[in-house]
Amino acid sequence: MEPFGTLGKTLILIGIFIIIFGLIILLLSNIPSKIRRLPGDIYFERDGFKFYFPIATSILLSIILTILLNIIFYFFRNR
Repeated sequence: MEPFGTLGKTLILIGIFIIIFGLIILLLSNIPSKIRRLPGDIYFERDGFKFYFPIATSILLSIILTILLNIIFYFFRNR
């Protein structure tokens, strides 16, 4: 296969992932803030200062992405 053919397919794939990621961000921005803040997230608000550290959200997102990527890699490996 030509080197530029492989490069073209890679760029198209990266573009598709960027579009999907952008759509996910747009959809998640419409979620109310009470749902976005899980119990376990650290949030401080003082005069002129806000600090938000989403520990529980990060752990949940990590678990979901790990399961999803393992399923995707399983199907590509056994093809």
